[in-house]
Amino acid sequence: IAGLILGLGALTVLLEEGHREEWFESALIRWLALIAVIGFASLIYGQLNASKPVLKLRLLLNRQFGSVAVMALALGMVMYGSTYVIPQFLAIISDYNAFQTGLVIFWMGIPAFVLMPILPFMIRRLHIRIAVGVGMLLMAASCFVSISLTAESGGAVFIESQLIRGVGMILAMMFLNQATVASVAKTDAGDASGIFNAARNLGGSFALAGLASFQDQRIWHHSRRMEETLNANSASLQIYLDELAKSFGGMEGAMSMLGRTIQRDAFVMTYNDVFLVMGVLTLMTVPLVIFLKPLPKNVSLSMH
Repeated sequence: IAGLILGLGALTVLLEEGHREEWFESALIRWLALIAVIGFASLIYGQLNASKPVLKLRLLLNRQFGSVAVMALALGMVMYGSTYVIPQFLAIISDYNAFQTGLVIFWMGIPAFVLMPILPFMIRRLHIRIAVGVGMLLMAASCFVSISLTAESGGAVFIESQLIRGVGMILAMMFLNQATVASVAKTDAGDASGIFNAARNLGGSFALAGLASFQDQRIWHHSRRMEETLNANSASLQIYLDELAKSFGGMEGAMSMLGRTIQRDAFVMTYNDVFLVMGVLTLMTVPLVIFLKPLPKNVSLSMH
């Protein structure tokens, strides 16, 4: 447990602060990396050699369960990552308040409400590879739907992606829950469920920490690229600044407004990058469904 706390804690801070500290040029980041390695090494050594391990990490050597754990990481990444990014976008770009943002996030829960009554039937009738594959593809698609955001985009543009994400999440999550239990011995079902939930939450933690660093980097990148395209001698730029100066009380106000516009557009392009990366990473896990074995015909619905 101490190794887990050290490893996850150090890795989370490393991901959050890495970009600001210029990664391994910083002594802090080097120390955090060392602590993370020691923590995870202690965790793995302790759990593999303990007579009664808290987490049976050997279960991850099971090809089917290992695949489930990797897909759980991707699920957590998209699930928590999207609920982190969408409210940010709506608050910063669309000037939404908490209530308006909550209404947009709410759409992701509607498919679960609709599909829950028929889930037992679906679990008995649908092949797990098809269900999980479709679920993961829908999760990836929900990200790709949101890679063309503009500064004028509001909450309505996320409704489609939220509904798609909701369907994909319920399919993938519920069937992976069943695969978790079915892929190990009954005596290990509790440990497997714990690892599955830990993997999903770990994916979310990595997403939140990694996205913060990724956003900082991409915002800087897009801002610099746009600034490089501006030519002080450009006639069109001068006309644009003159128009802004009339509206904002002089050239100083015009330059300030231009800077805010560049920053806003850099934010928008960064959010498009974030959704693209999450979609690609999720898509990369889809081939793992080939390792999933069919569920028993008399399987009962397991919830974790």
